[in-house]
Amino acid sequence: MSRTAGTAGAAGDRIADIGLFLFAACFAVLTADAVLAGERPSPDALFVDQAVGALACASLFVRRRWPVQLAVVLLVAGVFSHFVTGATVVAVFTVAAGRPLRTTGLVAGVAFAPVPFFLASGPALDDPRTVSGMTYFALLAAAIGWGLFVRSRRQLVASLRERAERAHEEARRTAREDIAREMHDVLAHRLSLLSVHAGALQFNPEAPAEEVQRTAGVIRESAHEALEDLREVIGVLRGTASSETARPQPELGDLGRLAEESRAAGTDVTLRVETASWRDGADGSRGAAGGGRGGSAAPPAAVGRTAYRIVQEALTNARKHAPRSPVTVTVSGGPGEGLTVLVRNPAPADARRQPGPDAGEPGAFAPEAVVSGVPGAGQGLVGLAERAELAGGTMEYGRFGADFRVRAWLPWAPGRDPLEAAAPAPDPAL
Repeated sequence: MSRTAGTAGAAGDRIADIGLFLFAACFAVLTADAVLAGERPSPDALFVDQAVGALACASLFVRRRWPVQLAVVLLVAGVFSHFVTGATVVAVFTVAAGRPLRTTGLVAGVAFAPVPFFLASGPALDDPRTVSGMTYFALLAAAIGWGLFVRSRRQLVASLRERAERAHEEARRTAREDIAREMHDVLAHRLSLLSVHAGALQFNPEAPAEEVQRTAGVIRESAHEALEDLREVIGVLRGTASSETARPQPELGDLGRLAEESRAAGTDVTLRVETASWRDGADGSRGAAGGGRGGSAAPPAAVGRTAYRIVQEALTNARKHAPRSPVTVTVSGGPGEGLTVLVRNPAPADARRQPGPDAGEPGAFAPEAVVSGVPGAGQGLVGLAERAELAGGTMEYGRFGADFRVRAWLPWAPGRDPLEAAAPAPDPAL
């Protein structure tokens, strides 16, 4: 691709050089009578002048390599030759379009240096040489102005292209981070379940047949779910996933199922969901809240999915680093006040205590990664903190007294009750 673009660019440059050469040559031929301004040079002098003009036109093929030197030489030669004006205009334009403003200013100074002497000579307005000189300097000024315009356009296009490339690279980086975060959130939970149950079979080979069968079933189910999740992520990467084939994304209502999976893996999970729509008890059962309104308002899908991922990662870390510790999950809030997620479990004995923001305050959060020998431990929480920030919320995690806690707040914009919105408006006459 780059070689093809380079070849096309070189061909375009050659075509431009040929076009400007023809312009300078035609300019010299068409203005021959005007530039002589009534002078009658000898045939030999005219031949030399025309030869210098032809050489000046041919020199335009090296204008890209030595633009400043060529412009200065042609400006000096223009004092003695009548037929280099076209080539001089092209050379000055090249400097203005491709060189810094300071260099362009120096070349412009050389170009207009004869103007004071020209004006001091007191030229008559009806003299053809006066008209020729004024036209010459006007052409140089127009060439410099057009060159500066072309230069600014090139800079603008280059700036827009660079900005677009940066935006494209930023979008790709963000997409990679989102995919990596989603893969970690989805697969870490499944694989941790596999690890826990496989480890139970390894360290308890004499377990009852029913227990072995149940554990094998959990392993099989977790492996199947992990493969389905991985297939869906790969489908998104390849662009083959569709809304018809994609599985529903998890939301707040799936926390009960998530808690049951963790209990099946041996983790004592207490789940309390106290939102404006429903609340779960410790056994994961769902009941109506808000005075029996029966599911009044649900958080936005993105907020519910983020809360689900936070609980999922917290349960995974608790299973890894504090496998025998009970975990309490509390989700509360409502429209306007936001959704608060709190997951806590007794900290493992080898966890290092870091002082909070106020030394000696046992109730202050001390953000820290989970202390573990597992490679990459704590990266999931860092990713969830980024996810919470992207959702407009906050998240903090660390030691809180004797517990390790993960606490997050997510915005929940207020809105009308869907049931109230669907109900008919009351009759004003009643």
